[in-house]
Amino acid sequence: MINKIHLYDKIISPVITEKSTNLSEQNKIVFKVNKNANKKNVKKSIEKIFKVSVIKINIVNKKSRIKLARGRKVKVTGYKKAIITLKKGQSIDLTTGV
Repeated sequence: MINKIHLYDKIISPVITEKSTNLSEQNKIVFKVNKNANKKNVKKSIEKIFKVSVIKINIVNKKSRIKLARGRKVKVTGYKKAIITLKKGQSIDLTTGV
């Protein structure tokens, strides 16, 4: 049996930071995605869920690291994020939720 990932399993959440909001001016949106997701999977699911056309996808793999917090070493888990470029004139309203 093939390990099949469903539409909503690929996209975990939108990344809302200062840098990602600046990217939204260039028609780019940032999502946290599943570690097993690839560009084709993410493109299909974004287009079906939000009904927009995706031009390009960049995927960045953030590695896990150890951070010092209050004198203790804490492991910060890594994740995979996708920067999605939409067709001009289209947008995704992240405030409504999925």
